[in-house]
Amino acid sequence: MEIENARPYFFGDIGCWSERTEVHKAASLGQTSQLEHLIRSGASVNIVAVDSITALHEACLRGQAQCVRLLLDAGAHVDARNVDGSTPLCDACSAGSVECVRLLLDHGAKADPALTSRTASPLHEACMGGNSDCVKLLIATGARLEAYDLYYGTPLHVACANKHTDCVKELLNAGAKVNAARLHETPLHHAAKNMQVEMVETLLEFGANVHARDQHNKRPVDYTTPGSPSATCLQFYETNPMNLQQLSRLAVRTKLGTRAVKVIGQLEIPKLIIGYLCYQ
Repeated sequence: MEIENARPYFFGDIGCWSERTEVHKAASLGQTSQLEHLIRSGASVNIVAVDSITALHEACLRGQAQCVRLLLDAGAHVDARNVDGSTPLCDACSAGSVECVRLLLDHGAKADPALTSRTASPLHEACMGGNSDCVKLLIATGARLEAYDLYYGTPLHVACANKHTDCVKELLNAGAKVNAARLHETPLHHAAKNMQVEMVETLLEFGANVHARDQHNKRPVDYTTPGSPSATCLQFYETNPMNLQQLSRLAVRTKLGTRAVKVIGQLEIPKLIIGYLCYQ
């Protein structure tokens, strides 16, 4: 068995190129007996195929948890990068495999690998697929809520653009910035474009700026169909001041920061918070 954990893995440190090996195939298909046989016979678990894809990438992309375990125990590079810079954790999050995500994190995978602004983070991938359980696990591990991707923006942008309300709620409850902007476009713009009234309401309750204008000088309501539930909701918030619950939530987030937000969660603005605000 070849164990190659003597030194850290770096992007571009790909060893030898190869066609897709039997290890890759077994890992992708979930053939645990075949994979175990290949490993015992001395097959390398870190040979990369075209596009720098490792067997661990393939197992994670298919959610093959038992194969992931075998590969990791045999010394597979847990943070190996493919040609796009994505790690196995990115692939596991994209597949929505909580078991694979947990295995990778337990073996030292970085929830926030050193990615460029052109590479989606594991949290972006989980939000893109609407995998809220993976989102929750990554947040608990300390994944950066404001990780920024050049094309997609923050994970909250991604969750809204892909109509995944459960992911939106997980991010907001953990303290994600509701008014984060990409080219002046906020998550609320995405929710409005997709006519997701529940998502629109959730963002607004967490203090989304209903008057924000994007690069086209359009407000969120400008992207809705007149008379639709989403349009009605946005128009209501445009003409009415924030209620006490919204103002309190915003004040607590501003004063105490993300760390406190994770503790507070979805509290219905108890007297404790009102008392806190009165003494500021």
